[in-house]
Amino acid sequence: MAAPLSSVGRLCSLTGRTFAPVLAAHSWRSVCPAARRSYITASTGSNVQFKLDERTAHSSLDLFKKDTGIIYRMLGLDPSQVQDNPERFRDWAVVFGDQKVSGGRHYWEVTVKKSLEFRLGAAEALMSRDDCVGTNASSWVFGFAQRKWFAMTNNKAVPVALVGKPDRVGILLDYEAGLLGLVDVEKPRIIHSFRAKFHAPLCPAFGLWDGELLTHCDVEEPAGLH
Repeated sequence: MAAPLSSVGRLCSLTGRTFAPVLAAHSWRSVCPAARRSYITASTGSNVQFKLDERTAHSSLDLFKKDTGIIYRMLGLDPSQVQDNPERFRDWAVVFGDQKVSGGRHYWEVTVKKSLEFRLGAAEALMSRDDCVGTNASSWVFGFAQRKWFAMTNNKAVPVALVGKPDRVGILLDYEAGLLGLVDVEKPRIIHSFRAKFHAPLCPAFGLWDGELLTHCDVEEPAGLH
């Protein structure tokens, strides 16, 4: 992203605590050793079939519909009452999918009509749980806040030209091609994309600060996307 997007730099209140603006830089702390991670086998074939991983879910997020949907609870649970494990995001309302991708081309969709602030994309499976998706070089997301879309990685955002707010969008991940795209499912077409060299397994990644999201990984990639 070229420059910080001021429209998404408002304060977030998570589990009753007030944090710095979402775009603010965050210091890196040590990531738990890989030996303590226990993800399901990596997907290298066609569409990754995932559910949301409760082990990673911040205490303000509830999963529903057989772990394919997320609801944001403004107060959420007291973090001390949530099972502690090295997978969980402690400060940011983030959750990962329970599959990791290390190759292939994958497509999923997300119903976004019931949220006004969210982030969708992919992140390295071993990304620091002290960071929010989009604030480091290990995550690539498309977000919506203050009625505007943006693309964000490495703590920088660029506006995404998208008329209105669709009820549902698609995410296209081509690991070998280094492509992550936001898809207009009505056209269909890629609205905006990241180009990067992926060096580590990736997980579907979601941030939510309002309402709810519903994921759909049992859908086919629309024809003609590049």
